[in-house]
Amino acid sequence: MYRLAVYRSIHNMQAEILWVDDEIESLKSQILFLKNKGYEVSPFTNGYDVLEHLKTNQADVVLLDESMPGMTGLETLSKIKELYPTLPVVMVTKNEAENIMEEAIGAQITDYLIKPVNPNQVLLSLKKIIDSRRLVSEKTTVEYQKDFRNLFMALNNNPNVEEWEELYKKLVYWEVEMSKSDSPEMQEVFNTQKAEANTEFFKFVSRNYIDWIKEKNEDTPVMSHTLFPKKIAPHIKKGKPTFMVLIDNLRYDQWKAIEPIVSQSFRTVEEDMFYGILPTSTQYSRNAIFSGMLPVEIERRYPLEWKNDDEQGGKNLYEKQFLGDQLKRLNLGNIKWDYLKITNNDDGKTMEDNIHNYLKNDLTVIVYNFVDMLSHARTEMEVLKELAGDEVSYRSLTVSWFEHSPLYRALKKIADKDIQLIVTTDHGTMRVKTPSKCIGDKATTTNLRYKHGRNIQYEDKDVFAITTPHEAGLPQPNVNSKYIFAKGDVFLCYPNNYNYYVNYYRNTFQHGGVSLEEVIVPIIRMTSR
Repeated sequence: MYRLAVYRSIHNMQAEILWVDDEIESLKSQILFLKNKGYEVSPFTNGYDVLEHLKTNQADVVLLDESMPGMTGLETLSKIKELYPTLPVVMVTKNEAENIMEEAIGAQITDYLIKPVNPNQVLLSLKKIIDSRRLVSEKTTVEYQKDFRNLFMALNNNPNVEEWEELYKKLVYWEVEMSKSDSPEMQEVFNTQKAEANTEFFKFVSRNYIDWIKEKNEDTPVMSHTLFPKKIAPHIKKGKPTFMVLIDNLRYDQWKAIEPIVSQSFRTVEEDMFYGILPTSTQYSRNAIFSGMLPVEIERRYPLEWKNDDEQGGKNLYEKQFLGDQLKRLNLGNIKWDYLKITNNDDGKTMEDNIHNYLKNDLTVIVYNFVDMLSHARTEMEVLKELAGDEVSYRSLTVSWFEHSPLYRALKKIADKDIQLIVTTDHGTMRVKTPSKCIGDKATTTNLRYKHGRNIQYEDKDVFAITTPHEAGLPQPNVNSKYIFAKGDVFLCYPNNYNYYVNYYRNTFQHGGVSLEEVIVPIIRMTSR
């Protein structure tokens, strides 16, 4: 029913207002005022009649008197919410008693007015409810049109590492704002601009990546293997509990979606970004974070623990060992620390139950795999394909998970302690849309966003190819091994059953390639409020 209000507002149709008051005769002037403003107002003197009316008629807003004989306003409100939960109700009351207002707010009123009501107050309330989406849409469209040229100029001005971070933040801001508006035309303009940004970012990474790894470039960003020594270790202090929460696969826009929830208990000290190494996948980027090394260095130092793509065995089984060794190298071997990996809800509940025990540590690292499981399951379960079919629903699903997760409950339990919270990730994900044919032998990896093998054939325009892996900090199991990384929203498919796999994987969230969403990821430092 509330969608009807939005539709009417957008299409300039008269909104249906039901005004319920046992002294409705005294409100004739206010009703006339609203009718002159384009609203259709139906008057009622009691709750019974308005409930009967709603059985066969639609409405956009109910203005409801709190103090009525017979069925009271609160009783009428309860019935309306039971039968029509999305119908907005504005409570009109002359009783400002706190318990009355708490009960009304608890019953999910949309707004309230204090008698005697001023016609302009009523009008403002109705505009907020009925016209808000249209007004937000119009303002968003105008503001984005103003910023469009600035973004265009920035994209064509050869941005450096930090400027790309700021550009991506701005694009995420507009992406979230656009999702609140109702302008398919402007959404299409934005999508085109974001795709252009990813094309330019792909070229930027392709030109500079090897130099970043060799640290020949003074513009080298903080990357996975330098994240801990540069952005985390300097803030670890003995006697001050620090909780580092790594939510696997968390994009910047997903962080911005859950940030308001976390901010209820914690205050942001610093919001920063870093660049995930290639491939932007857990096996490579997360091992690099905890070891403080590039994958080729991990393979060299830990030949038994490192597993290449084509080898059997878990690829992230030794993060705790890698972290312990890195702490020693950083002269933090004397701190009290622990490492937890949460891979299912039972693990999460155990962590939640024991969270106070970790306050004894100087550092507690919590790796939470939920978002990773969600994005992978997204391709396997039809129900998740429906739930996470685009960026808006993907963010919404992330918020829903986080609000009800053992992780959030655990953080709330220790929010009143004097702690430091660091939230980060290892890489993001990209919603893939554009298939590209790729051919490889049996040993070639199956990942949709990157391939690693010997005899790979591919479309040059669709990938960033690294033919000398060691220069990129990557292992090279065979002399002819190479890596290719998909650009933008490309996903790599073999010719066998090509159409089936294209249809199956299109519009799923994948990672391993080169895109703003996968490479530029957040690290946030917070403290207790």
